[in-house]
Amino acid sequence: MSAPAEVERIARAALTWVAEPGDPVMGALLSICSPAEIVAALTEGRMPRRSAVPGGGVPPGSGVPPGGGVPPGNGGPLGAGGPLGGGSLSGVRSATGSGYSGALWEGPAQPSRSPRLDRALRRWSARLGEVPSETELAAWWRDGIRLVIPGDTEWPSQLDVLGEARPWGLWVRGQADLRFACLRSVSVVGTRAATGYGTHVCGEMAISLAEKGWTIVSGGAFGIDGCAHRGAIAVAGTTVAVLACGVDRAYPEAHAGLFRSIREQGALVSEWPPGRMPTRPGFLVRNRVIAALSRGTVVVEAALRSGALNTARHAYDQGRPLMAVPGPVTSQQSAGCHEAIREWGAVCVTSAAEVMELLEFTGDAPAGPQRGPVLARDLLGPVDTRVLEAVPAHVGKGPARIAIAAGVDFDTVMRSLGGLVAAGFVERCDRGWRLRRQPQQRAPQQRAPQQRAPQQRAPQQRAPQQRPAQQRPAQQRPAQQGPAQQGPAQQGPPQPPR
Repeated sequence: MSAPAEVERIARAALTWVAEPGDPVMGALLSICSPAEIVAALTEGRMPRRSAVPGGGVPPGSGVPPGGGVPPGNGGPLGAGGPLGGGSLSGVRSATGSGYSGALWEGPAQPSRSPRLDRALRRWSARLGEVPSETELAAWWRDGIRLVIPGDTEWPSQLDVLGEARPWGLWVRGQADLRFACLRSVSVVGTRAATGYGTHVCGEMAISLAEKGWTIVSGGAFGIDGCAHRGAIAVAGTTVAVLACGVDRAYPEAHAGLFRSIREQGALVSEWPPGRMPTRPGFLVRNRVIAALSRGTVVVEAALRSGALNTARHAYDQGRPLMAVPGPVTSQQSAGCHEAIREWGAVCVTSAAEVMELLEFTGDAPAGPQRGPVLARDLLGPVDTRVLEAVPAHVGKGPARIAIAAGVDFDTVMRSLGGLVAAGFVERCDRGWRLRRQPQQRAPQQRAPQQRAPQQRAPQQRAPQQRPAQQRPAQQRPAQQGPAQQGPAQQGPPQPPR
């Protein structure tokens, strides 16, 4: 990389710290001054000078940094002894003590005095102490964070549609080449409070687009954004997340794993330098980049106050194709989509095929009109259709009456009835002709297995068994009186009772 190009990169890196993304004053100043000259003027406490090649361009073969700066190593503000050439800007004097008088340019080659520019220069000068050193920039580079600026081969040229609101640099972290990925891309945005309907439609659309080679661009937020990224990752597609904070920050924190997957299969992009936390206005500012990076924008679900409508508005103002997915009229999460269709002329889309058809990228087959299922009646000619409509369904009718009802002659109705019989539409009966009755196919009844309840047997109570007398022990036998007690003497026959 040449020395002027390196100076240009370092200067634009410094501008991402001193000026807020989308600052209209900085955008207007970059149209007539180079970034290197702006940083040098802020450091020295003077007014920037006009550049021969505004906006940071470097004349080929000049060997000097744009804006009349001094080449690195010559003691200039961006050289080896400058704030970004080998040290930190912490020692640079603030705007109030740097000798900056606030006097604006004079003469025909310089703009007239502007209080707005005066305040902006003081504000930017006060932030110079936040610019890191080249050592810190090198550490970020080793972590896979790079700065892409206008003029780089990776810079997406479609961002030029933003004019003076074009980013002065994009911090990128990921494996994908940003320019190549965005050549065939579509933005898919929507509400954070997505419904089941929205997540289903978004997931199916993102998967289908990614399978066709389209890059999914979104904001990395909850709801529709996260669903769009996951759909592309699920099929090993490319996805780009445009963040409202530094690319080294995971916001929201619950998407830390998702951002890790995006870095592996796509890229994280931000106008904010590493380390910056998101702010509420920052989300609206970054939406213009989401709309400008892609070839078209699809709003899946959006309420009337959703930030996704802000992205849709940017796409509409940029002249990019705007699409919206319709939803239930009773759903507040689809009210913004319906408003975009009604007020901004957004095209109603329901599938990825319709999105690709609208973007008209070479090599994509048109979606074509959607049709319902083709029935056998649809293949009949007009005469046969009229005859079939004249045939009764239950009670038979003669061919003469059918010919009158169909408005054809007798020979025509007989030929038509023959063809309808062969096709299985009509049949003969006792009274003439009628529609053929389709046999009713009863679904086989599956008997549910009968589950018998376990039978609980009542405990049987056994009666106590009485042993016979001869089995009883001798001590339990009834005692005998008389001679029986004297021993085993023989007894005579029983005596009758007295």
